[in-house]
Amino acid sequence: MKLTGREKSALLMEGITTFILLLLLNLSIIVLANQAIHTNQALSDAIFQIKKAVTLGPNNFHLMSWQRVFTVMMLVFDALVIYWRLIRRYHQMQLSHVIAELHYIADGHFEHRIPFTLRGDLQRVILSINALVDSTVQSMAEERRIENSKDELITNVSHDLRTPLTSIIGYLGLIENKQYQKPEQVLKYTHTAYDKAKQMQVLVEDLFEYTKMRQTSTPLSIHQIDMGQMLDQLAASFELEAEKKQIQISVKTEPVPLMMDADAEKLSRVFNNLISNALKYGKGASTIWLRARQHGPEVVIQVANNGTPIPNAALHQLFDRFYRVEESRNTATGGTGLGLAIAQSIVQRHGGDIYARSNAKRTAFIMHLPVQQGQKLKPQEKEKK
Repeated sequence: MKLTGREKSALLMEGITTFILLLLLNLSIIVLANQAIHTNQALSDAIFQIKKAVTLGPNNFHLMSWQRVFTVMMLVFDALVIYWRLIRRYHQMQLSHVIAELHYIADGHFEHRIPFTLRGDLQRVILSINALVDSTVQSMAEERRIENSKDELITNVSHDLRTPLTSIIGYLGLIENKQYQKPEQVLKYTHTAYDKAKQMQVLVEDLFEYTKMRQTSTPLSIHQIDMGQMLDQLAASFELEAEKKQIQISVKTEPVPLMMDADAEKLSRVFNNLISNALKYGKGASTIWLRARQHGPEVVIQVANNGTPIPNAALHQLFDRFYRVEESRNTATGGTGLGLAIAQSIVQRHGGDIYARSNAKRTAFIMHLPVQQGQKLKPQEKEKK
């Protein structure tokens, strides 16, 4: 920390003033001591006897006069007092610099940090202040992100609800105003309104499930399950739909049986979403692979297909809520945009991780789940392919 010219002058004046005051104090003490010695013969004789009794060196060098001894002692004392005063004032100046920096940061300059290095407790104070500012900036950024996320959620929900709601009101309005010619038209209008209402129901249910899984207070029903048996049952449930699209579903687990702790109902929703997406968007696919293997304390599960790859630009946004690879937000082709966000929330609630890889040969969604709940898995390195 560099002192300003004014602060250096203040330190110099502090030293000079202290020195003058101590000098006057020393002279006063010497004058008073001389008067006391001259007016008290017994004290004067005692000092003489002490000087006579104490000798220094081989030549019997007597002690110097008491004034000289006192002067040396007072000079040492004065030097210590002056040093203490200057150090104390210097620390006060350091503290004033720290306070000035803190006020500068408090005025809204949160990118600023206290730059200088000091010794002792003040340095610990500076490190604590800088750490506190870093934490505050991160909290503010997180708060802004959450606020933007809430605004985005409201905007997307409003958009996705407004479209089917407008259709429902429109068709029901035609029926209400009797703007139809045949009973068949009434059935057509009510059927369309019913379909739109079902779309709204799906969106609301997905939104409810997403918000519920994001709340850490929502309990999971954890039981030991056989992952291989679960994947076999899922493959059987999608067999007819896969046959219609001439797609084969292949299941393989290692070891057999593969036992792990999980909420079977919640994980089934994850796999249902991933397999449905593979059937829906994996254009040109001939096979969907369901793979699970135990690797130490974790189970690695893949849901993959050899259909049309996902663009690289979309891979890292797949699990964002309301994100759709196709940007038209058409529910007929893009769903609600919450399926993968729900899947990620469920996997994370199980203490695991999920990510996607895609290339010309294969698109895979990969999950890492703990074999036993409560285990912490190491962060996974997601290769970009």
